[in-house]
Amino acid sequence: MTVFAVEYVYDAESAETRDATRPAHREWTAGLAEEGTILASGPYSDGAGALLIFKAADEQALNEILKQDPFAGAGAISGTRTMVWAPLTGLLAEHAA
Repeated sequence: MTVFAVEYVYDAESAETRDATRPAHREWTAGLAEEGTILASGPYSDGAGALLIFKAADEQALNEILKQDPFAGAGAISGTRTMVWAPLTGLLAEHAA
């Protein structure tokens, strides 16, 4: 499995959509955390985006997971940046092996 860092970018205009969709989005992330697909996730303090750390077989599998995010379906995400990430130390390092 590969670890991916996914950065969501939000437009200020999507705040109302995000507020309405947030309960479903958090239920989705909680389910993925329970199964070990999301290692960590959370919004930036300025409200401009979020960082999600995933474990997936490859980028295609990750993209299929991301399509299921209620935020994506609602159009609340204005952009994403996805990078393979190799945590070498700390709590997430064991997942990079």
